[in-house]
Formats: sequence, C-alpha cells, structure tokens
Amino acid sequence: MTQEELDALMDGGLDEELETLEEETLPEEEVKNEDLEEKDAITEENYRVESSSSWPPPPPTDDHKVVNQLDDVTKDSEEKAGEIFDKLEEINEFVADIEEGGGGVISTLEKNIEMLEKLTIKFPNIETFSTSLNENKEAHQKLNLIVEKSQNSADEVMMIMDIMQYQDIHRQKIERVINVMRALSMYMSSLFESDVDDESRVGSAVHITGDKDTNDLVDNDNIEALLESFAKK
Repeated sequence: MTQEELDALMDGGLDEELETLEEETLPEEEVKNEDLEEKDAITEENYRVESSSSWPPPPPTDDHKVVNQLDDVTKDSEEKAGEIFDKLEEINEFVADIEEGGGGVISTLEKNIEMLEKLTIKFPNIETFSTSLNENKEAHQKLNLIVEKSQNSADEVMMIMDIMQYQDIHRQKIERVINVMRALSMYMSSLFESDVDDESRVGSAVHITGDKDTNDLVDNDNIEALLESFAKK
C-alpha cells in the first residue's frame, strides 16, 4: 500500500467518524426543536379555541348589558333583604308575645305553689295537695325554660339583623362600581364622538393592500374619492 492510499484511507475514516458524531448529536437537537414546535402549535390551537368560544361577544341586549344587570342585582337584593327584615320583625313580635304570655302564667303558677304549700303543711295527710304542688312546681320550671328559650331566640333574631347589614355594604360597593363604569362609558363616548355625521362619511374598506383577504382592498379610486371628499368640506 502506498503512502497516498494510506492517507486516503485515514481521511475517509476521519470523515466517517465526523459523520457518525453529527448523526448522534443532530437528532437530539431536532427532537428538541420538534417538541418546541409542537408545544407552540398546541398553545396556538388552545388560543384559537378559547378565542372562538368567547368571540364574538354577546349582543347588547338587556340580558347582557352590564350596568343593567348590576342595577337589577342591587334592586332585587334590596327588595329581598327588606322582606327578610320584615319576617325577622314578625318573629321578634311572636317571641315577645310568648314572653309576655309566659310571664303571666308563671305569676299564676307561683301563686298556686304558694297556696298549695300552705295547704300541704296544714293538711299533710291529703295527698291531692302534695301532688298538685309537685305538678305546679314542674310546670313552673318548664315554663321558665320556655321563656328563657324565647328570650334567646329574640337575641338571635337581633344578631341576624346585624349580620344582614352586610347587604347594605354590598349594595354600596356595587353602586360604586356602577358609577365608575358609567363614568368610563361617558368618557369613551365623548372621546370617540365627532361632529361629522356617519351617513356623510365615505365608505372605507375593511382590508388594505397586503392583507390575505383582498375582497375589500383600498384602490386608487377609493383614495382619490376620499381626498376629493375632504377637499369639498
């Protein structure tokens, strides 16, 4: 084998080794690039799906007008809160009636107990007096418990009324949001208003040169017509 053949063989082996090294490293980079492209494609597809589900926005009917909806919420919540307060006041009146009636019965039972105690002492052998005394004492104890529970109920009703004050705070917060939104709406309206009547405006194209959809491109005729319209004003 000559020196030239030996050199050619070594050069060929070196080239093969370099090609092998490139084949081992390049696929990993290509895989990474493919993964990034796939993630980008998935993200773009998700964006299209989300955009398509939320666009176009709902029509400006009464069911979708934001301020109208908030006004309805504050109105309905205040009406329902007023009805709840009315019911709570009725419950409070019922509890007051229970306390008043229970107090009268307790007074009567105390008088009966006092009389029966005297009769039992004077006539210890008569069992009816002692039995009635025990029954009146038991009724007195139960009625005291009922009156106590009714007083606790009145306290709970008052606590509910205090808690219901949150509704008024929420109403004020919603009204503040409405005021901000109305102020922004009036500002935007004044920002985009014009003295030129829309009917007198020259119809402008939706697309311009370079857009993919070229159905409504602005051509030279449109531009000249626009300039002429400005010159006449």
